[in-house]
Amino acid sequence: MTLGSIRNELVIERSADQVWELAGDASRLHEWFPGIVSLDMDGNKRTIHLAGGLSMPEDIVIDDKISRRFEYSITMPVFVFHRGTIDVIALEENRCMVVYACEADPRTMALIIGGGCYRALQELKRQMELQPAKAAN
Repeated sequence: MTLGSIRNELVIERSADQVWELAGDASRLHEWFPGIVSLDMDGNKRTIHLAGGLSMPEDIVIDDKISRRFEYSITMPVFVFHRGTIDVIALEENRCMVVYACEADPRTMALIIGGGCYRALQELKRQMELQPAKAAN
């Protein structure tokens, strides 16, 4: 197995906790990932529905609210392997970095999905920075 790997990262001028509320919620991906129009959740299974009509089943592998890491795997037959990882890392009180990584076999799928992940990070940043910053607890 030869994996393709893409990692996108973006700094968002909001607290890691505030960004995690949206980015770490598996049921809200369609709110900030362009091209995903809806999704269904069933325990640790998620199915995303794309604007073009394609549905993609996923297994949720990690949902770690303490380290702010979310990991999932697309389970479509076109993939020999897939892993998507979202990390929200605190930099300062109201500043964080979001890392969205994708590994896939076939390798070309990492490039395709990785481009979408970068656009999703840009949309996440846009939405988060439009909201007022929350006061620290």
